[in-house]
This record gives sequence, structure tokens and C-alpha cells, in this order.
Amino acid sequence: MKIVIIGGTGLIGSKTVERLRAKGHDVLAASPNGGVNTYSGEGLSEALSGAEVVIDLANSPSFEDVAVLDFFETAGKNLLSAEKAAGVRHHIALSIVGAERLPGSGYLRAKMAQEKLIRDSGIPYTIVHSTQFFEFLGSIAQSATAGNVVTLSSAYFQPIAADDVADVMADVALSQPRNGVLEIGGPMPFRMNELVGQYLQISGDPRKVIGDPRAQYFGTELGPSDLVPADGAHIGAISFEHWMEHASSQRSSASS
Repeated sequence: MKIVIIGGTGLIGSKTVERLRAKGHDVLAASPNGGVNTYSGEGLSEALSGAEVVIDLANSPSFEDVAVLDFFETAGKNLLSAEKAAGVRHHIALSIVGAERLPGSGYLRAKMAQEKLIRDSGIPYTIVHSTQFFEFLGSIAQSATAGNVVTLSSAYFQPIAADDVADVMADVALSQPRNGVLEIGGPMPFRMNELVGQYLQISGDPRKVIGDPRAQYFGTELGPSDLVPADGAHIGAISFEHWMEHASSQRSSASS
């Protein structure tokens, strides 16, 4: 089966490509560097020719409110139109747990606009709502850093390892469309400030982390459980401790 992964060279995309190719499928890792650009439409018709499944993992190059909305709407329309022409039978997109609960965030509003285009397209679909990735804890800290202090929300979130996300994306690609949402998250919830503090401490980072219930995340304040998946979500197997051990060993190997 031919499967096209938009954003197939990124963190989740490359891992998903690997899993599906190992199962014997014809997988195209599509990206602008490879001549496939959903925003401009370049290369889409050629890439999608003969494809049965498309996984959209592309992200906006800008998180500014107007630019991110323009990206997801324009890229979404171009991709879905090309899928219709190619006869694609399953469109899969990766979105974010809690996006519908946080309209104050321009980025999350843009993700909801993307989801609406998918629902209205007439193409059978599955939308995967994921929690934040362990791999992005450093970026979360950096985005909230002023001097030597990191100020983060004290709301709960339930991050997940990228390997667990890729496992789900590969499984969904080989399953029937849900025409609905699948939520996924990590094994347990943490307060955002506390987990990022643990991550920095284990990493030997001297920055101090402060929890503030009014601190913004992606441009909006968080309710206590806005980023936590609902009961019945698919829960990943990799704990923070296991992920951190693996990440630390990888860093040690790279430096030796």
C-alpha cells in the first residue's frame, strides 16, 4: 500500500516512515526539501498519485497568529483537494489534546481550523489528538525563560514519547478511518512546571523553574487539566524516567 507522510522527515514523521516501511509498505516521506510543499501546492499531485493513505504531520514555520492560521488553512485546502483528485481513502492528521478547550491561543485556533477542513472534506479521516512530547521539554523551558528563570504554568499535562506517538500513527495508517478523534497521552500527568524542573535538573541545567497558574502556554492561560486527555485515551508505554534514561544514554554516546 502506498502511504504518503507529509512532514515525513521530521521527528514523528521519520519514526512513522521507519515503522511502515518495516511492515513492507511503499512510504513516501514528503517534505518541501524533497519538492512536496502543501502550502504552495508544489509536487502534491505527483506525490499523491496512487496513494491510499495520507498522514499530515506538517507544522507551520511561524506561530504568529495570522501566519499560522494562513498556513494551516492554505496547506489544508491544497492537500485535501489533491487527495480528492488522487482518490485517497484515508486522511490522518496529528493535532493536540485540549485544542478545542483553548480558543485564546492563535496556534490552537489554527489547528481547529485545520480539523474543520478535514471534517468537511468528505474524505474518510482520523484525527489523532496527542499530548506534548517529552522531546519538547527543552523547547518548552526555552520559550518561558527570562535570564536564569523559567516561568511555566502549574497546570497538569501528560506528555508522551515520540516513539509511542509514531507507533500510534503507524497503527492508524493501517486501520479503518474513524471519522473522528483518537486521543493519546503519556503514562501519567505532571504539573508542567514540576516536570520541566525535573528535566532541567537531571540535564544539569541550572535554571530555576517557577510555577504560575497564570503563565501562558502558546499564548493562553491553561485550566488545571486542559492538556490532559479524557478517560479512554490511548496511553503510551514509555515513562518519563525511561525516556530520560534513553535520552541521557544517547547524549553520552554522541559525546564519546
